[in-house]
Amino acid sequence: MLLEGLLIPVPSEVVLAFGGFLAFTGALPPYIGIPAYILVLLAGSIGNLVGALIAYVIGDKGGIPLILRYGKYFLLDEGSIVRTHKWFIRYGDISVFFTRLVPVFRSFISIPAGIAKMDLKAFSILTFVGSFIWDIILVYLGYTLGPKWESILAFFDQYTYISIAAFVLVFAWLVYRAYNNRKKRSPAVTDKE
Repeated sequence: MLLEGLLIPVPSEVVLAFGGFLAFTGALPPYIGIPAYILVLLAGSIGNLVGALIAYVIGDKGGIPLILRYGKYFLLDEGSIVRTHKWFIRYGDISVFFTRLVPVFRSFISIPAGIAKMDLKAFSILTFVGSFIWDIILVYLGYTLGPKWESILAFFDQYTYISIAAFVLVFAWLVYRAYNNRKKRSPAVTDKE
């Protein structure tokens, strides 16, 4: 889960559901009286938090210059970065929490949080709680479905595709809006000969 927090595409749905299944079978024994499914849950949530903190530090230390340098590869100009920064300052807390419940995007929110210099304690708490809720769902499903744990993968594949499709639509709308705003701002050229 640490790797997922570092923006490396690791399917948490598979890892944690399988961990829940292993706890169900007894392949993962309890440790000092703590049930194995709790250990899987804590390992996943702590791993995700550590990875997210590393990504946060990258955003914090790299800041807007990092985005200005590499943002062009993602169609980000300085104006969109400033607007995004202002938006994040206003809605950052809630977005950090809720994106932890959305595949694909759950990992990417950490860098903007670092750039916005979000309070590290709040970031850590919201990241851990959001990750913990997501991890509870996955470990619970793996544990309760037992040998049929793989049946949830098709559902999460669809959930992931829906998340990606929503992102693509929002991104396309933002590009369209930016294009129209530029057209409106550019002075009209008239021929007065």
